Amino acid sequence: MVGAGIVGLAHAYTAARRGHSVAVFERSPRASGASIRNFGMVWPIGQPAGEMHQIALRSRAIWMELLEEAKLAYKPTGSLHVMYREDEAAVAKEFAELAPALGYRCHWLDADRTLERSQAIIHEGLIGALWSPTELTVDPREVILQIPAFLAERYGVQFNFSTQVEKIELPKIRTSGGEWTAEQAVVCGGDDFLTLYPEIFAGSGIKRCKLQMMRTAPQQAAWQLGPSLAGGLTLQHYSAFEVCRTLPALKQRIAAETPELNRWGIHILVSQTTAGEITIGDSHEYGNAVDVFDKLEIDQLILKHAQQFLRIPDFSIAERWHGIYAKHPEKAYFSVEASAGVRVITATGGAGMTLSFGLAEETWAS
Repeated sequence: MVGAGIVGLAHAYTAARRGHSVAVFERSPRASGASIRNFGMVWPIGQPAGEMHQIALRSRAIWMELLEEAKLAYKPTGSLHVMYREDEAAVAKEFAELAPALGYRCHWLDADRTLERSQAIIHEGLIGALWSPTELTVDPREVILQIPAFLAERYGVQFNFSTQVEKIELPKIRTSGGEWTAEQAVVCGGDDFLTLYPEIFAGSGIKRCKLQMMRTAPQQAAWQLGPSLAGGLTLQHYSAFEVCRTLPALKQRIAAETPELNRWGIHILVSQTTAGEITIGDSHEYGNAVDVFDKLEIDQLILKHAQQFLRIPDFSIAERWHGIYAKHPEKAYFSVEASAGVRVITATGGAGMTLSFGLAEETWAS
């Protein structure tokens, strides 16, 4: 296995449970890419109906098995998409009506019932929310570090950190730490398109996406966010909502009123870590030449729009960062047989946490 991010770890876990002898190679001392720079949300409601939603639900089920087996902390609190404009509410209500036939477990809540589920929502102007019980949250910085130790102890997975895989010609795998022998290899390199199989990525249509995020200091010990929160902007971001006939009107209004949000691909998600910090984001800038410098304007826009529905005791920002993930214009994941016995796979839409274990099961089943 190449890569100790969440997609690589999911493939290692699935292979080890099937009885395979597994070795994982990670070029960094520990995983430091998109897998630790996200909300920690497992977010099935964002995936389009059909195959991708089913993969997301299966992935969630395996996540739960792993989290319980490894005794890792998580929050199975579900999600609320909170609505303050009539066109937002129209989309959310339409989706709630379509949801049962499409396989989603969600329904519309009026304002009073919404406020019963979260103390973090601003009362004024609230119309209601789309409630879903299927979403859960982990602290990605914690679990991505904890899962390798668990896999090594429970399943004997061998982790080789600070080890670059230089070439794969099965049964030989050449690394910076020496040569290995393997029957199969799975390459989960995230947004690294150049180290292994650059010719495959060059013709794939995959680009990079940079997103900016923030995290507050821990909130008061007794205060809890409750469900992870999303604003009305999120309805135009996730493809699940494309089934709604009311969505184009919402998109047109957002484009006319707040073009700066579309310019930076901003929508608002909010989650809470088990330590009490609030994670807020995010933005989307596309292109392979990623700007290493973050933009203050983007952070200010994110906070401005988060504060239109989010009420927390302490908005003090303790950390700011950006993540980078692979993005394909059409596909939710990219999977290709690079050569006999070698599979290259990456999640291509910021949904690695959501899809990883389901994708791993699909890989090994094939």
